[in-house]
Amino acid sequence: MEHKMIIGITHGDINGIGYEVILKALSDPAILDFFTPVIYGSSKAAGYYRKMLDIQNINLNIIVSVKELNHKRVNIINCVDENIKVEVGQSTAEGGEAAYIALERAVEDLKNGEIHALVTAPINKKNIQSEKFHFPGHTEYLAQHFGNKDDALMLMVNDVMRIAVVTGHIPLHDVPSVLTPELVLKKLQVLNHSLKEDFLIVRPRIAVLGLNPHAGDDGLIGEEEKTILLPAMKEAEKAGIICVGPYPADGFFGSGNFTKFDGILAMYHDQGLIPFKTISMDNGVNFTAGLPIIRTSPAHGTAYDIAGQNVASENSFRQALYLACDVYKNRELNRRLKSNQLKIESKEKENG
Repeated sequence: MEHKMIIGITHGDINGIGYEVILKALSDPAILDFFTPVIYGSSKAAGYYRKMLDIQNINLNIIVSVKELNHKRVNIINCVDENIKVEVGQSTAEGGEAAYIALERAVEDLKNGEIHALVTAPINKKNIQSEKFHFPGHTEYLAQHFGNKDDALMLMVNDVMRIAVVTGHIPLHDVPSVLTPELVLKKLQVLNHSLKEDFLIVRPRIAVLGLNPHAGDDGLIGEEEKTILLPAMKEAEKAGIICVGPYPADGFFGSGNFTKFDGILAMYHDQGLIPFKTISMDNGVNFTAGLPIIRTSPAHGTAYDIAGQNVASENSFRQALYLACDVYKNRELNRRLKSNQLKIESKEKENG
């Protein structure tokens, strides 16, 4: 019998919409047919939101570690002080600390193979900062634990596009100096590999967006397309990666050209995320590609302004759960296929 997948879920900022979208998504009992959820957080905070939002059809199984989980229930591990104070819609130091503690515990279990994937509820990137957490976000934190900063790739996924960013959470004025042919090539390689391994696309077609307006207009509005992007793309093509561009970003999205590609590589955060969130704020998913572990999250943030009002949509969080399942299954399938291929090749050598 195939083992059941276990997904770890970090509660994020306890004063945002994290618990609302987690509880709403997991209140559908059919979800337990696909995986076993383990929330890393606070049963007190979860109970507070469950009562306030009147989410009736979910009961949490409180456990001390993953080894105690019940595959027929939604499990929760108490990671934080039982006297944690929930201040709905407020950014607090206590909320930041609780978000970090849950993330640290979940990452430890992820490293030890206790859980198969991680889905993170939104954090407040400012109040989580401390001596232990000094990263712009989840992506960079996970890259340090499971690879390096150039291995990880923020990949936004929805029904119509997969868009990655070369530079993530950095100031806009730093982007041109950070971009190099080597970095762009690395991100193209990571994106191409992820499209094959995680999404089972045999020959991915990748569109590359230009950095400047009109993709530099043949050097009239900037040289980066000629000096950085095209050399990187030529090297990528030599390695068998199909990449096209650089495209002017406005026309690329405005014309619907994005529907013709399996993946898109944007140069900086807002270039990729503005069109992505315009199209699918409600069901988009952030996937950290390029790492040996699987991590997804909803495309939205803490949304303090609507916290506790029972109006937050759980669709994006639900899609994050399903994408984690899909990527896990795809990686397992790839692993089995490669294992069988090695066995076949080994037998052929023996018989040869």
